[in-house]
Amino acid sequence: MFSLFIKAAQAAPSVSVNTSSMDAIAQASPVVQLTLVILVVLSVFCWAIGFTKYQTFKKMRTADDLFLNKFWKVNSLDSLYEDIDQYKDSSVARVFKAAYLEMKKISESPLLARTEGDKPVLSGIDNLERIINKANENEISKLEGRLTVLATTGSTGPFIGLFGTVWGIMQSFHKIGMTGSASLAVVAPGISEALISTAIGLAAAIPAVVLYNNFISRIRKQEITLNNFSADFLNIVKRNFFQGN
Repeated sequence: MFSLFIKAAQAAPSVSVNTSSMDAIAQASPVVQLTLVILVVLSVFCWAIGFTKYQTFKKMRTADDLFLNKFWKVNSLDSLYEDIDQYKDSSVARVFKAAYLEMKKISESPLLARTEGDKPVLSGIDNLERIINKANENEISKLEGRLTVLATTGSTGPFIGLFGTVWGIMQSFHKIGMTGSASLAVVAPGISEALISTAIGLAAAIPAVVLYNNFISRIRKQEITLNNFSADFLNIVKRNFFQGN
């Protein structure tokens, strides 16, 4: 009896099913392949944004440290402004530049009152505060640029991959209906492409979320740095240049 089963098993043709990743992608349906292309493109964009943002933050931090070190050592805002081009990567320096130019406009307007010898005493501190706040907002807005791509990829990547997964499983059921067989050779290709779609969706989304959270944290720290500098700068100019403050 057992010998008959052994002979039948030996006589049955073996079915080879190739389910490697590359073969599964190559044999996937056009819809799944398009889904994978979208995920790969999004992932490439995310890594490119992550690299450029990292370089931007690194240069900005170095330039900010150099500028703030110089700011607390100089005795004249004019001399600091003359060297402002040395700190082109510093967001704090750009805020200072905007504030300095506004102070210069105020000093050249009728608001100027020379009441303490040769020392100019200004009014119009509200205008200066608005300019500083606007400069801070512009700097934060620049830093937040293109982060929406990371946020979008992180939130939609798994769902895009899930769409490919559902489509691949649907294809497997369709083949079962067409052939009337649920053998491995029938369902394996569809299941394989479905799982690959899920994996690539997660591979695109997870780094995007990590990068997004990291950059948001850096931006919040930079916002604190800008706010602290703005407060210190306003205190200095109020004491030395503005009247009635």
